[in-house]
Amino acid sequence: MKNQIFLLILTELIVLCFSNPLPAQEERSSENGIGWGGYLQTDDRMRLKGNGNFYWQEYRLDLRAEVSPAEKAHFYSEIWLRSWGLPDVENHYDLTDKTKVAPLDLDIREAYIDLYEFLSGNIDIRIGRQRIAWGTADKLNPTDNINPYDLEDIWDFGRHLGSDGLKASCYIGNYIFSVAYIPVFTPAVLPRGDWLYALMPPIGLPPGFRLGTLTNTVILPENNPKDGSTAGVKISKNFFDYDFSLSYVYGRDGLPMAKKAVISATGVPRELDIASELIYPKMQTAGVDMAGSVANVGVWAEAAVFFPEKVKTTADLSALGMGVQEFTALDNKPYIKYVAGGDYTFKNGIYLNGQYLHGFIHERGAENLEDYIMLVIDWKLLNDKLKIPLIGMGAEIKDFEDIKNNYALILLPEITYYPISNAEINLGGRWIEGKNTTAFGRVKDYDELYLKVKYSF
Repeated sequence: MKNQIFLLILTELIVLCFSNPLPAQEERSSENGIGWGGYLQTDDRMRLKGNGNFYWQEYRLDLRAEVSPAEKAHFYSEIWLRSWGLPDVENHYDLTDKTKVAPLDLDIREAYIDLYEFLSGNIDIRIGRQRIAWGTADKLNPTDNINPYDLEDIWDFGRHLGSDGLKASCYIGNYIFSVAYIPVFTPAVLPRGDWLYALMPPIGLPPGFRLGTLTNTVILPENNPKDGSTAGVKISKNFFDYDFSLSYVYGRDGLPMAKKAVISATGVPRELDIASELIYPKMQTAGVDMAGSVANVGVWAEAAVFFPEKVKTTADLSALGMGVQEFTALDNKPYIKYVAGGDYTFKNGIYLNGQYLHGFIHERGAENLEDYIMLVIDWKLLNDKLKIPLIGMGAEIKDFEDIKNNYALILLPEITYYPISNAEINLGGRWIEGKNTTAFGRVKDYDELYLKVKYSF
């Protein structure tokens, strides 16, 4: 029934597009020259606690190329070449492997071709690896569910992987109808290293027991249209200088959930091993968003209703003499995530950006959604060559009725210097304080200092 509803919506859009052969609304380049660009960015981070070790080193070369080989065609690509991470050497055999001594990484972020006026004068299609970004909020977008999350860097909010698929856009008057289809499921990339614990809920063990070894098996959906594909439709329009859109996505949750867990004794007194089986439940999302300005203040808001597949988890405690137990890890009740915010630049160079979010990336179910507040105030000086932080912070609140035991506070000071055109140097830090009941409170010992240098060309 759910697939039939999506196909009905898609059929109606196709009929509308072919029955209204109007010219497309966006500007298109007809130049045949190749355009090159990109940036070089260095990113070094060190922990402030312990011995002050460097734990992150990424030197990234971003290369972008685009060309319009014909009047109604356009090609675009973006590639990351990275000197990635610190040496990963454990024995002398590893010293013969350059990928361990000096790790390298090639990441094709996007590579697609646009075909304009495809079959009809008001239809454009895009084929290939592409980032299909939906939503209007600043980096945290509940309606942005076509591409899987790329959480490799937990501080790079809003980052997604590109997906291999197709997007079609139809222009009818002032309306834009978009259809996206991704044939194969790709899971989200989880945070590197110990940052993964920020997104992992505490493991519940019987009182007095501790965890020995945690292992898991990931079960991906089958690579067929029924099990592994993602499809979405969006309708956009401008009303009274405000951009609005409605969207619907049928796919799967990009973050795994435990379907089964086998708990066994290790032989060490009061120590338990856990072997789990992880799956990716189906998920439907209906969203709405808007963006505009009120008296020179930029404003945005978006909300998404999630319709999850019910997930029951089996806990096998037979080795402990407690049999097999089953409980509902996620029910099929709809829940809503939403965000609202705004920004404003004062005449003296002070920039203000504030945002409120209900429901972070990894949270599921109405009873598990927490609240987040982000506030940044920067001040540009010396003819915009220096930017200093007046306020840079984020707050996570799990329970407003008991904030002192259910909060996390993150301070994000950063000084930016622009020595020449297209270059910037960032010196900053991240300081975290909070309770273990919250996601960021669980990583409160990971305070850090970082230095970034970026040159765009």
